Amino acid sequence: MEKYVIGIDYGSDSARAVIVNAANGDEIASSVMYYPRWKKGLFCDPVANQYRQHPLDYVETLEFIVRDAIAKSPAGTAEKIVGLSFDTTGSTPVLIDKEGTPLALTPGFEENPNAMFILWKDHTAVKEAAEVNELARRWEIDYTQFEGGIYSSEWVWSKVLHVLRKDKSLRPVAYAWVEHCDWMTAFLTGKTAPAEIVHSRCAAGHKAMWHPKWGGLPSEAFLTALDPLLAGMRERLFTETYTSDLAVGTLTNEWAERLGLSTDVVVGVSAFDCHMGAVGGGAEPNVLARSIGTSTCDIIYTDPRDIGSKVIPGICGQVDGSVVPGFVGLEAGQSGFGDIYAWFKNVCGWAIEKLLPSHEDVLGLIIPSLSEEATKIPVGETALLAVDWMNGRRTPDANQEVKGAITGITLGSSAPHIFRALVEATAFGSRAIVERFRREGVQITGCIGLGGVARKSPFVMQTLADVMNMRIQVAATDQTCAFGAAMFAATAAGVYHNVQAAQCAMGKGFEHEYVPNPVNAKKYDELYAKYLQLGGFIEEELT
Repeated sequence: MEKYVIGIDYGSDSARAVIVNAANGDEIASSVMYYPRWKKGLFCDPVANQYRQHPLDYVETLEFIVRDAIAKSPAGTAEKIVGLSFDTTGSTPVLIDKEGTPLALTPGFEENPNAMFILWKDHTAVKEAAEVNELARRWEIDYTQFEGGIYSSEWVWSKVLHVLRKDKSLRPVAYAWVEHCDWMTAFLTGKTAPAEIVHSRCAAGHKAMWHPKWGGLPSEAFLTALDPLLAGMRERLFTETYTSDLAVGTLTNEWAERLGLSTDVVVGVSAFDCHMGAVGGGAEPNVLARSIGTSTCDIIYTDPRDIGSKVIPGICGQVDGSVVPGFVGLEAGQSGFGDIYAWFKNVCGWAIEKLLPSHEDVLGLIIPSLSEEATKIPVGETALLAVDWMNGRRTPDANQEVKGAITGITLGSSAPHIFRALVEATAFGSRAIVERFRREGVQITGCIGLGGVARKSPFVMQTLADVMNMRIQVAATDQTCAFGAAMFAATAAGVYHNVQAAQCAMGKGFEHEYVPNPVNAKKYDELYAKYLQLGGFIEEELT
């Protein structure tokens, strides 16, 4: 009998489910749904960098996309589904009560943003992150050493401490916390009690300072020194973590009925989106997989013998088994990428949006038109130079307090000129990540582009290839994160003995390759040096 699996990808704005034939990776059907409350802008304050998501958005979209995908499939598909796995954004934690229920699902907290999931790009905890780093520097163990040596406001401990400090009403009922990816598997399998939740190696290792070297999470003494509000939380959390080739359990009766599936369906251990996306996009050892969307997440995994005792500074963690079991997963990324282009589009379209009753079609033409015109501008023609830190800097060396910049503007600077400078800035930020890996001895043998920007913007991708002076292959699969989750689901369900075998059988290869232009690459070497100089000035003098 044919066996099918479901990969479920929770992004920043929407969730998608893909039903895949486990034998060959053929897509049977898919479905996407935007989070209804998030779409309305509820519980968010962009000016304050506050981004919160209600757990009901996750629950409602899950039920819809799975049932909708099944409805779009041939008759009998549901009976052939043997496993499902999740990937989510991260770090996206929520405080839970003693039963493991997110506080926003309990009486009195239904409309409280501090009781909801704190989205990865929420930067309200900058102060708390700085305190973690200051304490870690003088502690007997530097718990940030495998997190790149700098803890971020985008990560779980900073966020949890921030909301506990800000909102006293949470403190009597906040028992522990859980990442979005782990909560999904918990409530589908009925293992929601804090002691029963199966925690992802990927999430805990990259964002929670978990490491076997010190027995799991940071010590109670460290956490209470950070703030007594964290007292007792460590013992209520977890010690062990699990790789995503393993099973958490099977669907409960309730969720089997709600999703239209069997209680025999295996639920795999979850992970963060780009880690599974690297697998879904065809990454191999020492190949850099770049998921390029609103932000970027850069994933590479390598043989632990090649890493040895090295600790790579300034990245988003190195974790054994966080991508593929048996290999060390390394993560980096940019806090703003496509978001920067969207910001400039909104700046260009402000008058259109305000003055024209029907403006959506016009706004949708702005970026394609800018790209077309910017392509015609020779590299280095103007003195325009930009730095891509509009949403802070994730790597190298996380700093969410730095700001972006555009310099060299004259009265002759047009919108396409500025747009080109912004695209080049995001490419320079990408190059900085590659150079950090290489400086620390991490071999990079290739580069893969994943996600919407990689598949839809030739101008951006060619600029990336030129600036990085690297060939970039673009994965043929549109939803690489969901496909990666499907590969892990097939492994957890026992269809394959390891994820490499699932990847080999189910992978779809590449649809395009961008080759660097050597003339442009040489010009960009000079501009990149100026980018570094400008960035250094901004960080030292203006932050």
